[in-house]
Amino acid sequence: MTATRVLVLNSGSSSVKYQLLDMRDSSRLANGLVERIGEQSSRLKHTPLATGGGSREWTGPIADHDAALKAVAEELAKDGLGLDSPELAAIGHRVVHGGKHFTEPTVIDDAVLAEIERLIPVAPLHNPANLTGIRTATALRPDLPQVAVFDTAFHTTMPEAAARYAIDVETADAHRVRRYGFHGTSHAYVSRATAKLLGKAPEEVNVIVLHLGNGASASAVEKGRCVDTSMGLTPLEGLVMGTRSGDTDPAVIFHLARVGEMSIDEIDTLLNKRSGLIGLCGDNDMREIRRRIDEGDERAKLAFDIYIHRLKKYIGAYYAVLGHVDAVAFTAGVGENAAPVREAAVAGLGSLGLAVDDELNAVRGDEPRLISPAGARVAVAVVPTDEELEIATQTYALVKKTN
Repeated sequence: MTATRVLVLNSGSSSVKYQLLDMRDSSRLANGLVERIGEQSSRLKHTPLATGGGSREWTGPIADHDAALKAVAEELAKDGLGLDSPELAAIGHRVVHGGKHFTEPTVIDDAVLAEIERLIPVAPLHNPANLTGIRTATALRPDLPQVAVFDTAFHTTMPEAAARYAIDVETADAHRVRRYGFHGTSHAYVSRATAKLLGKAPEEVNVIVLHLGNGASASAVEKGRCVDTSMGLTPLEGLVMGTRSGDTDPAVIFHLARVGEMSIDEIDTLLNKRSGLIGLCGDNDMREIRRRIDEGDERAKLAFDIYIHRLKKYIGAYYAVLGHVDAVAFTAGVGENAAPVREAAVAGLGSLGLAVDDELNAVRGDEPRLISPAGARVAVAVVPTDEELEIATQTYALVKKTN
């Protein structure tokens, strides 16, 4: 029997998202979420998609990631999809930060674990949780290939002119200070799916990808390779996000420390958790912001205008970087569902060949689709992202190649 299943794990600091796929047809067999790990009110929700059964959910104490993954394994086993199945080919792990070293999916061994651990200072919230998930999964199935798929890998093709900050080179190199970018699995998947939507190969098109969720990032993809992206050393740089400021004059930090007498930790919390949309208007849900705008709320309108202004600047900047653009693709929660955001982002950019058709833009759906007018010089698309499928695809391809 050929093993064709891949379990995808996304381990957060207090959660584990998972999805089991059969790579013969990329079908989903099961998915679920364990959250509030380490609390008395931990919650597990499991959906057996293969059997067509309803979701199962329970709440109770789950002490740690080891207990969480064992609970996941038990739920999968109830559906005949247990981790001991001979049909399971590999476990694919989302790892947020791979630095410069990891440019593609990688079979995990002790050296890989050590490098992921060395990158903790530049990803203190994510890499430790990713490591915990890897170690727990390895303990459960030590005989199975464990594969790391890195959020940063797709962006390692950026030229040095885009990846380096204009600071002292020796200092930057000593402390690994450079632009890494994130959401790479999403940008990779969406750029390829956009090319397919246009009936072309990825190597034949230039695409600006706008991943707009609570976290948001843009990328310039030239012939299938990322040449620039909005996030930098950390996910704080770039677009206005749900709770992150995005681009800010670095001197703001010095000013707040000296004049505002704020500590580094307080400024970190401000820029990462109390800024962006929530800092501007008190809401980070675009649906709520649009509702408030419709009711005449000026603060919500200003937040929306700042969000769009930054987004439009990046579209123009990446148009200049690429020189020629075949498509602009919107994805993730806001990008896929907020028609007013898509409309406003390209409004006034007709001279660049960008426009949306009002009727097409208003349509909701789960499939990739064009929302630009017929014959538009640049296609504008809505392309639902699928990071789990991307991780599973890369994992399975690597395992087949290795075997």
